[in-house]
Amino acid sequence: MNSPQFTAEPSPSPSDADPYPVPYDVIIAGCGPTGAMLAAELRLHDVRVLVLEKETEPAPFVRIVGLHIRSLELMAMRGLLDRVLEHGRRRPAAGFFAGISKPAPEGLDSAHAYLLGIPHPVIVRLLEEHAVRLGAQVRRGCAVAGFEQDDEGVTVDLADGERLRARYLVGCDGGRSAVRKLLGVGFPGEPSRTETLMGEMEVGVPQEEVAAKVAEIGETNKRFWLRPFGGGAYSVVVPAAGVGDRAEPPTLQDFKQQLRAIAGTDFGVHSPRWLSRFGDATRLAERYRVGRVLLAGDAAHIHPPTGGQGLNLGVQDAFNLGWKLAAQIRGWAPETLLDTYQTERRPVAENVLDNTRAQMELHSTEPGPQALRRLLTELMDIDEVNRRLIEKIAAIDIRYDFGDGPDLLGRRLRDIEVKQGHLYGLLHRGRGLLLDRTARLTVGGWSDRVDHLADPTAVLDVPCVLLRPDGHVAWIGDDQQDLDDHLSRWFGEPVG
Repeated sequence: MNSPQFTAEPSPSPSDADPYPVPYDVIIAGCGPTGAMLAAELRLHDVRVLVLEKETEPAPFVRIVGLHIRSLELMAMRGLLDRVLEHGRRRPAAGFFAGISKPAPEGLDSAHAYLLGIPHPVIVRLLEEHAVRLGAQVRRGCAVAGFEQDDEGVTVDLADGERLRARYLVGCDGGRSAVRKLLGVGFPGEPSRTETLMGEMEVGVPQEEVAAKVAEIGETNKRFWLRPFGGGAYSVVVPAAGVGDRAEPPTLQDFKQQLRAIAGTDFGVHSPRWLSRFGDATRLAERYRVGRVLLAGDAAHIHPPTGGQGLNLGVQDAFNLGWKLAAQIRGWAPETLLDTYQTERRPVAENVLDNTRAQMELHSTEPGPQALRRLLTELMDIDEVNRRLIEKIAAIDIRYDFGDGPDLLGRRLRDIEVKQGHLYGLLHRGRGLLLDRTARLTVGGWSDRVDHLADPTAVLDVPCVLLRPDGHVAWIGDDQQDLDDHLSRWFGEPVG
């Protein structure tokens, strides 16, 4: 099939007998953090998962990324946090917004109120290993070349001519997503206006000279730094001369030219380990779902890396989608459950795009943005302003719209102490949880999907809460009938 055709919704099957057997429930395109996390979440519910990664080997360069508070909480919910902490370095939850240096607010509402710096290849490896341990299959060197969907599933064509069949396909294949393009989903937004060079290399001058020049320039140019990386290498970031072809990596000469233009010296940089570039393009997919094909992570949204939110946003997409798609496949999902993936996560992405747009303006060296930066720096001395911006970047301010109710409804619940230890330790299996302080309620016919903890000692300002598998509060109250209604809303019809 050289030019597969696609429709906005699944077309009818060509016959009652499916000509292609369905060995997989879900095929995921892309084994980055989003794809690997999604595969693991699906496997918690015995969903048959195949992950296709077009690259045969991991990326050759080591870029440090930051896991923000909400992502650390998600790792704790699945029993991954200790493993992740072994490979990362903690730092205060501060200085994220446009690189404005302010101390972390006291009393952030989390047991994991810090940033974890971790090499990107390491977090990808840990999440992939987690998914494989749970039973996911990963195939490298496999690129999606086309697909067709019908009422029963999706037929996926690989670049080597192989044809695969699954009930659903999820594109987690990055900002240049083949799945999104083949699906015909629009990706409106703004192209890159500026570009930044990033690499790892050695320098030929003393460290003191580098540090002094970086401190001087860094006062006004937040897109410039040279930081010791270990082993004699430096991480080098410098604005590019213009916007080039991102498919073409920069050269060492490009770095030298821009270092001289901005710092007056190229610091004698040499022996590069890797060189890359990134822009400030900002785009958001018009839809996250078309029939049996969905998008997550950078396939659904791209934005500048300022604030370090990209990886976190994708992992959190996977956490939101995983249990819902599994429920659809297992047959107990309420009719509209899978649609809530877009209605909940797309507005979150819109907010991230907006705050990165604002941060990029504050990175400008023009007089107007610099004046605005000075004003915001002053305003961030007010604790509530600083706190609001940190909570936004760390994604602990998210409140999904579940209807009228207390402020906690729709928000994530922090990792409180319960009689069995810590709350998040009860969420490792990816099931719902009723935290019952009255010890009078029951989950009844939903016990195959929802756990029940009767704990009058739990530190809560409300009698009982129903948690979704992603840790968000789906119900608050103490009435059994009201609880049953909400169990049906989120977890389908009871058994028996």
